Amino acid sequence: MKYNNVKEAVFIKRPNRFLAHIEIEDKEEICHVKNTGRLGELLLSGAKVYVSQTDNPKRKTKYSLIAVEKEGILYNIDSQAPNQLALEWIKEGRFRKDITVVKPEKTYKNSRFDLYMETEDKKIFMEVKGVTLNQNGIGMFPDAPTERGKKHVLELCDAVEEGYEAYILFVVKFKPVHGFSPNTERHPDFIESLQYAREKGVHIMAVCCQTAPDHICIDKTIPVFL
Repeated sequence: MKYNNVKEAVFIKRPNRFLAHIEIEDKEEICHVKNTGRLGELLLSGAKVYVSQTDNPKRKTKYSLIAVEKEGILYNIDSQAPNQLALEWIKEGRFRKDITVVKPEKTYKNSRFDLYMETEDKKIFMEVKGVTLNQNGIGMFPDAPTERGKKHVLELCDAVEEGYEAYILFVVKFKPVHGFSPNTERHPDFIESLQYAREKGVHIMAVCCQTAPDHICIDKTIPVFL
């Protein structure tokens, strides 16, 4: 996955979930933040950030904030990236070799899962979660309570009971990273739902990424600690 017209900038402040003030080319500009999460550990005043520039006259802002550097580690914060990365990864045959069909966004009961796949004899759902929280080299999710995430996990359990295969894929968007763990401090119920899902047959996976200011791709699977 690649970004066009990427430029370095300095983060100033974030007045709301959608906008940030940055200093770029000796001017203060307002840019779109491609992530509505808190990102309190990353979006600190003075942080080096990377933005993509667009010349689309319909856009209210000409920059989108896509990555942040902290202590020498680059974090991709684009919340739309994980689904695209997972789709590319699957199409390249790096997830499984037997996939014959892959489609984004498939509705099941009251959820819309991120990816739907088929093999010759299986129908598969996958829910994808992006991870930007780093605790001593362990990627952690969520960075804030997520009832929606818990709901998706439990409905994947229902899908398994009805004969589907199901996966939760955590895409850790920074390196180096040694593994993934749910964030019990931010949302204790989430780890319980993951443990329950694993017992019910939902596959829980995590991958890390090769990340650069202008591109990102899934690198390899990493351990999951529940």
